[in-house]
Amino acid sequence: MARITRRDFAKTAGVATATALGAGRVVGANDRVRVGFVGVGNRGDQVLAAFLEHKDCEVAAVCDIYQPYVEFAAKRVGGNPERFKDYRDLVAKKDLDAVVIATPDHWHALMCVEACAAGKDVYVEKPLSLCVAEGRAMVEAARKHNRVVQCGIQRTSSAMCREAAEVVRSGAIGKVTVVRAFHVQNEWPKGIGSPPDGEQPPEGFDWDKWVGPAPLRKYNRNRSFYRFRWFYDYSGGQLTNFGVHYLAQIHASLGVDAPLSVVALGGKFATQDNREVPDTLEVVWHYPNDTLVTFSQFNATGAPPAARPCEIEFRGTKGTMYFRTGGYEVVPEVVTPNEFPARTPLDRTVEKGWRAGAKAEVEAKQVAGKILDADHARNFLDCVKSRKPPTCDVEFGHRCTSAALVANVAHRSKLYLEWDAKAERFTNHAGANQALTYTYRKPYTMPG
Repeated sequence: MARITRRDFAKTAGVATATALGAGRVVGANDRVRVGFVGVGNRGDQVLAAFLEHKDCEVAAVCDIYQPYVEFAAKRVGGNPERFKDYRDLVAKKDLDAVVIATPDHWHALMCVEACAAGKDVYVEKPLSLCVAEGRAMVEAARKHNRVVQCGIQRTSSAMCREAAEVVRSGAIGKVTVVRAFHVQNEWPKGIGSPPDGEQPPEGFDWDKWVGPAPLRKYNRNRSFYRFRWFYDYSGGQLTNFGVHYLAQIHASLGVDAPLSVVALGGKFATQDNREVPDTLEVVWHYPNDTLVTFSQFNATGAPPAARPCEIEFRGTKGTMYFRTGGYEVVPEVVTPNEFPARTPLDRTVEKGWRAGAKAEVEAKQVAGKILDADHARNFLDCVKSRKPPTCDVEFGHRCTSAALVANVAHRSKLYLEWDAKAERFTNHAGANQALTYTYRKPYTMPG
């Protein structure tokens, strides 16, 4: 089913729930939660900082294939956390309650499933997976092993974001026919550059282990730290990097969990670098209740529309919500009770008078708020103790990620694709379904 009820939304997006999950070592409300971190580079360091804000979080272990990152993280943690190069050794530790996974995207599924099987709760960064089949495997592993699995879409733990979603979902701005999301970043002309293949990796950096289940290619520094997001072997580009955040807010606001169809156009139109993902992209999804959702990526400075910078516009029949990470604004639409006139050269007054009696049906509103990594970490720690589903439960994270992933399939295949969310298959082009999974490089396999 593509549409969810408010009750379903509460379960998936964290409004309230009484459902409990099973526990391995039961953590009391006042106990410390022992956590191990896998991937402590750029994003991992940020998530680590968020968890360290909470006194009941004990970071007992850190892991990365790049030793300088391990040492930097251990110093930040303080004390003497165990240091690992192989994530499997960390996951196998019996005295850990939870594992935080902040690796490149192509590692998320394998590590998450193995951690669940080892009896660990999991906080895994977004996007949840590299392909749709991986995401479903993560959901199944969480359910099979009764694990708390939080996807790192931080806005689901923001009171402001939940309030904004409720405003839209309640019908306050009328029927929402169009939602527009933007990722605007001027990378022209050099982008990420074009370093040659075959350079030597930095000392202490294990390229083969970094690649893991992805195809093994010659080392290129753009394919590793942070810039891996520009290559399809490891990521879905800015559509999955930023788009999954936007889609989470959109799904919660519309009360839906999947599109009906998708089409996308774009390419490398402006930059001169060795990326694979587009620098210019326009995605259009058709969602239930007849709402068009768009994702626009282009090279520019500032965020459209210029008058009201935002990352998401919700266009309703009674008003528009402009949503941004620092808050949201509702701008009323002036609604006329009259039909649009049939224009005629014989009586131009009908054109001037058709708005007679027009008025706003909603009040203007501006709300400030924040989206904090620390709030999301707090929610996860609380759920490890209470065994309640987190604000961004793995199923919700999977649905948001899948919407972005199927858009990438549409773009790369140059197809208009119809999506069956229940079966998680394309219905109008069987060949496109091959892109919903991929074969891991040996000896890596997904546990059953």
